[in-house]
Order: sequence, then structure tokens, then C-alpha cells
Amino acid sequence: MKTQFYRKLTCIVFFAVLLAPHLLPAADQRTIPLDLYLIIDASEGFRDARNETIAWINEQVIDRLLQQGDRLVIWSAGSSARIIHTETIGARKDEAREKLRNLEISGGRADFSGALRDAASRAARDNPNKARISYTMLVSGSAENLAPALTGNASLFRWSRAEKYARWQVLVADPNIDQRVRQAAASYMSSR
Repeated sequence: MKTQFYRKLTCIVFFAVLLAPHLLPAADQRTIPLDLYLIIDASEGFRDARNETIAWINEQVIDRLLQQGDRLVIWSAGSSARIIHTETIGARKDEAREKLRNLEISGGRADFSGALRDAASRAARDNPNKARISYTMLVSGSAENLAPALTGNASLFRWSRAEKYARWQVLVADPNIDQRVRQAAASYMSSR
């Protein structure tokens, strides 16, 4: 009798463990669409880190972060900033990967300022009711290349996140977040 009970219990536990992952909701699923403005250093100083950086962007950003329905705009920040790719993410992400693989290096300094201004105006224009998450990712080979773009944009440092790697770094920010943070703080204070 006990043997039969233990067999049934073992079968129940086995099926519960087998089915549990399918019944639990995924923790990393985002329900709000994302607008990602990706600005990549295309100056000579970035040449050595280019392949390593593109591999990281493909794996961490395109494969893991972006979901179907997200919007992606990629700037090449070489001697002048220019958009090299824009798309609404679908089931396949090959076109974005191809554009990144073919990123051309041009100029001694990266024009992050021009790309950052364009990204901020696009974010304000394309997402006026704030129904989407919007942020900008700047990828650079050195802090010296980022410095001119950040001069006069001190609020980027306040509401940003930086990741540093051996030969390159990433700064994730939202150029238009300062006003939203102030509004949220004012709303919170007035409700007290």
C-alpha cells in the first residue's frame, strides 16, 4: 500500500516539476514598448573596440533587450552624426545586425552631440504621451569622445547608467527625462 502511494506521489511531483516552468509567468517580459536610440562611436578611436562592441550590442541589446514592436534607431557618430538604420522590431532582427556589422569608421572625433540632439527631438516628437519607454544608449571607445556631447547636458549624468568595459563604454540615458522627473516629484509633493 505504501509503495503504491509513493509511486503516485513520485508521479505527481515529477509532472508538477515538469509543468511548473510553463505555468509561471516570465519575469523578464516587458509589456510597454521601447524606443531605443542607439548612438555608436564611429571615430578612429573606436576602431580597435569595434568588433567586440558590435558583438556585445548584438547579444545584449538586439537579442535580449529588444522585443517585437519596439522601435530602434541607430546613429553612426563619426565626423558627423547620421542615421544608418531605423525599424520597428519584428520577428527577425537580421537587418539591424547587418547594419552594425557594416559600420564604417570615419573621422577623428565622434559627433555625439548632433546625434544626441536628434535623438532627444525624436523622442519628444515620437512619444508625446509617454506611452512608450524611451532611452538613448551611447556606445563609445573612450570617455574623451563622450565628453563634448555631455558638456551642457549635466542632467544626463544625473539620470544615467554607465557600463565600462576594457576598451569601450556604454552610457544609457534619457535626454528628456529631467522634466518628467521634476513633474513626478511635484505631483508627489502636492499629493502629500
